[in-house]
Amino acid sequence: MNSNDRPVANPLLVLREEFDDWAVLFDPDIGNGFRLNPVSVFVFNHLDGKHTLKDIYLELCQNIEEVPENAQNDIKVICRF
Repeated sequence: MNSNDRPVANPLLVLREEFDDWAVLFDPDIGNGFRLNPVSVFVFNHLDGKHTLKDIYLELCQNIEEVPENAQNDIKVICRF
C-alpha cells in the first residue's frame, strides 16, 4: 500500500464512541469487541476514502497532543487489514 491510497474502514464494523475519546469497535462477523484509544479512534474516523495515509498522519499530528512515535507505521499496518 502506498501513501496515495485512500483506505476505507470495513462498513460492517460498529464504532461506539465512549467518554474521554475512547471507543469500542465491534466486529459482528466474529463477535468480538476491541477498545480503541483516542489515536485509534481518530484514525478509524478518517478511513473514509477521502484521506491518504499521509493525510491521516498529518491531521493526527495537528489534532492530538501526544502522538505516539510509531504512529505513522501503525497507520500503515492498520490499513492493510
